[in-house]
Amino acid sequence: MSLRHRRRLPLLGALCLALAACAGPVSDPKVVLRDLGRSAITTGEPSWPTRNVLFEYELFEAFGQRPEDAIAELHRAMVASGGDQDLLFALAELSFLHGQAAGKPDYYLASAVYAYAFLFPEDTGVAAPGRFDPRLRSAADLYNRALIVCFTSGDGSEVVPRGGGFALPFGRMDVAFDPSALRAGDRELYQFIPTGELQVRGLAMRYRWPGLGAPLAASARPIDVSKPGRDMVAPRLRVPVTAVLRISDARRALVHGEPLVGRLELHLMWDEESVSIAGERVPLEGEPSAALAFTFTGLPIIEVETFGFLGRLSGIMAERPPLVSTTPYKPGLIPVVFVHGTQSSIPRWAEMFNRLLADPAIRGRYQFWFFQYDSGNPIALSALRLREALTAAVARLDPEGKDPALRRMVLIGHSQGGLLVKMQAISSGDRIWNAASRKPLDGLVLSDRTRELLRRAIFVEPLPEVSRVVFICTPHRGSFVAGRNILANLFRQLRILPSAIKELGPDLARNAGALRGGVVIPSAVDNMSPRHQFIRALQEIPVAPSVTVNSIIAVEGDGPVEQGNDGVVEYSSAHIEPVESELVVRSSHSTQGNPHTIEEVRRILRLHVGVRAGGGLREAR
Repeated sequence: MSLRHRRRLPLLGALCLALAACAGPVSDPKVVLRDLGRSAITTGEPSWPTRNVLFEYELFEAFGQRPEDAIAELHRAMVASGGDQDLLFALAELSFLHGQAAGKPDYYLASAVYAYAFLFPEDTGVAAPGRFDPRLRSAADLYNRALIVCFTSGDGSEVVPRGGGFALPFGRMDVAFDPSALRAGDRELYQFIPTGELQVRGLAMRYRWPGLGAPLAASARPIDVSKPGRDMVAPRLRVPVTAVLRISDARRALVHGEPLVGRLELHLMWDEESVSIAGERVPLEGEPSAALAFTFTGLPIIEVETFGFLGRLSGIMAERPPLVSTTPYKPGLIPVVFVHGTQSSIPRWAEMFNRLLADPAIRGRYQFWFFQYDSGNPIALSALRLREALTAAVARLDPEGKDPALRRMVLIGHSQGGLLVKMQAISSGDRIWNAASRKPLDGLVLSDRTRELLRRAIFVEPLPEVSRVVFICTPHRGSFVAGRNILANLFRQLRILPSAIKELGPDLARNAGALRGGVVIPSAVDNMSPRHQFIRALQEIPVAPSVTVNSIIAVEGDGPVEQGNDGVVEYSSAHIEPVESELVVRSSHSTQGNPHTIEEVRRILRLHVGVRAGGGLREAR
């Protein structure tokens, strides 16, 4: 069957349907709604308003047989009418369909021009389409989709922002593009992937912000690797970007046959969510969930978590920063710092982050940081790395101490991550040290380097920047799984110690009689055994009164909460006092993606900035 005949089938089918309708009305609402919902975008067929225009101008069959002639005839009619809305919309749909069928980019661009003129009549004296007009959304979708095709690369794999002269069926358009738009802070954007058509896997929720523009996910690289500046953006992050083609006086230019002039713009989602066009604020199309899912595409999560647990990532991925952000630093935004647990990683927070980012009251008040570490190391050492990373970040971002938001930091820790978080919010004195040693630190024979490392790791005070901590499934009194000797012994044989700990061993060996647990360097698994002196000392130290505490505890099954556990941590171990709130979630230990857990974190973050809770789940017990 020829291409021409294939094009005619949908139109002939529509004609048959119209003729059949004369025999009697269709009473099935599903059939009617499906028929009314046809469009170039949703079904690949002209919508009813466009079909009506084709019949009114006696071009229905002509479009099936000679589509370019039919479009040209409608263009002349649109010019003669002074920019009739019905004709502009029909031209947008028909140009898109023909561009798709014939593979002609100039018709895609024409579709974007017609759709833009339909949406924004500017000062032509013609009213814009009403907000209940279904063509409004269809025109935006036509514009957004056509924009992607117009600027796609030769192999179709990505969008390439660029300026220059572009052909149209009725002329040409000159498009300006400022290359400085490719710069985002200290980074350069490249490899723009369309996200509107990506299938999202791995996330239960997909958030899409309807609006104008082509949603893209861009890679980012440092402009000058020797000058990192204040940039903490995660190296793998795909940056959500929206491309917008502004067309100056589109409707007037079409009607008067004037040259069309456009300007291609790139808008970063973290900078703005709307733009001003023709005197109105227009929301930008956004696909944050798709960009997030694309960020983690191809990441070997299991390998990363296993190697991190065994201490091997320090060599394999030595360049990875311990603390990363999802956005460049912006003064006035409070940091929310996520700290993963044992044999875990940053992607485990994806579901929660996806939901929090969708809340405008949260994304407009917070910046999100993620801490990553080798989770098999001694907890005190990992906690020190967290403390150093947070302190360095604040000093780097706000060296003059002018941003009070950085002093309202919220730390959220899951499992072992909660213990790292607690170490940032306590005044330990010498209690943790005394639990491990019969002699004071200064009474041991140690190198200056070892002594200083132990002092910084074990003798801690609350970080002044931390104002709230959220514990999720945190084994404050240890984990019964970590207490199994067979597991602890196996892990000691498999792990690789970092150089700092290797140097610590020989020093401590000179003081064997002083150490209560011998000279074996404990792992995180050892530390979390309910019998270990570290966890027994830490559980007795309260969180500082200056820090607000919230707790989320998972319990599997339907039995009594007080006798329950999540498969790793007993309720009695995770429960602490005093807290501002405690929520028990019926879930397994990996509860970061549970809707109740997510909504509780969302509630807490809104409460932290004085915003009333809205939407979501309320009670999990």
